[in-house]
Formats: sequence, structure tokens, C-alpha cells
Amino acid sequence: MQAIADLRGWSRLVALQIEYSLINRAGERDLIPMARAMGLGVTPYSPLGGGVLSGKYGRADLTATDADSGGSSRKRFNANLGMVTEGTLAIADVVRDIATELERTPAQVALAWTLQNPEVTAPVIGARTPEQLLGNLGALDVDFDPDQLACLDTVSAIDLGYPHDLLASDHIRAVTAGALKVETRR
Repeated sequence: MQAIADLRGWSRLVALQIEYSLINRAGERDLIPMARAMGLGVTPYSPLGGGVLSGKYGRADLTATDADSGGSSRKRFNANLGMVTEGTLAIADVVRDIATELERTPAQVALAWTLQNPEVTAPVIGARTPEQLLGNLGALDVDFDPDQLACLDTVSAIDLGYPHDLLASDHIRAVTAGALKVETRR
């Protein structure tokens, strides 16, 4: 779309809106690098992973039925999307632990992590109450130490997938670069 806009003299796109959070980092494969290359801002939606990273879900939600959720359409929606899994709850556990260390809320930690990505312009938050909005704004005051960031990055890491994993492999690097060494002469 950006190329078509350029070719036709139309206004260029300015931002890319994608789902992006500690439980969904798929945008890091291609979309965020593309946005960087094209000068697009990134405004991620669902930075709290449908509420999973806010701490409102627990292991009991893995087997909950509609009756157990009290008819909550939001809980049913997230469960049906596959957002509440053992893997996403494990990430939420680490978020909660770091929030405790920092004396912050899990939502603030999850939002602050999203803001650590220099490509992110501003996450789209889904605050439903003034209290949630104020709580979310507290993410701007979260300061991680390097170990905390590394822990969050590790627990939420994704496989880059094909062709990225192949291109990053030692074999492909050796085949493409070989034993080439650059020497300088004086």
C-alpha cells in the first residue's frame, strides 16, 4: 500500500496497527521491521493480551465453562481465541512477579514492556474506567533493570519462523560468508 501511495502521489501511510504484547510478539518477525524501514509508527492493540497480562486470569480459567465465568462474554471471547493457555499464564506469572518487585501493577509492567520497543509509538489501551486509565498511565513511570527486561524477553520469546531461522543459522552464514576475512594493509 505504501508503494502504491508513492507511485500515485497519494498521502503516505503513517502508522501500522497490530496486535503486540508479551503474549503475542509475532509482529517482531516481519511487520515491525517493515514499519521501521518504511517510517511507520506502530500502535499496538491488545498490549495486555486480552487482560491476561493484567492478572485477571488464573489456572482455574483453563478449564472454566461458560457457567463458571458467570456468563462473562469477555472471558468466553478470550478463552475461545486461545488467549488463556498454560503458556500465556506462565508469562503472566513472570509479569506479576516483576510487578511485585517494582511495586507496580501487572498491567503497568506489561504496558511498560511494550513501550520499551523503540518502534512502538503508543499502545492502544482498553481502559473501561477512569481508575483503569490512571493505572495504565502509571506504566510511564516504570523503570526496569536489565535483568527484569531479560526475564520478560526470555519468557515471552518467539521462534522467528521460516525463513528467519534458516537465514540466522550457522550453516547459512558459513555458506554465504564462507571463510572470508577482510584484512587491511598498512
